[in-house]
Amino acid sequence: MSLDPQIAARLKRNPDGLVCAVAQQRGSGEVLMVAWMNDEALHRTLTTRKATYFSRSRQRLWVKGETSGHTQYVHEVRLDCDGDTVLLVVDQTGAACHTGDRTCFDADVLLAD
Repeated sequence: MSLDPQIAARLKRNPDGLVCAVAQQRGSGEVLMVAWMNDEALHRTLTTRKATYFSRSRQRLWVKGETSGHTQYVHEVRLDCDGDTVLLVVDQTGAACHTGDRTCFDADVLLAD
């Protein structure tokens, strides 16, 4: 199986064939992490509801939580108006960041009121 051609036609990929993916906590709207998806990762996410990404460093697909147990159950997937970013609305179990933080945006606050 592969990504629906109508969805694939709407995507604007970078030169490596990837699209940016933002994971957001369902209910709170908290931004958890940013990762990358290729067509197969998006297809698997849409069909399994398990957040699946493409690792640029390992050059392979990975399911969030496959080794850590910190999973993302996907409730919604939205494509932005330009077709270059997808938004995953998820229920996060455990830490979203590989550092062990709840989100990848906990450590470095550059500006706050």
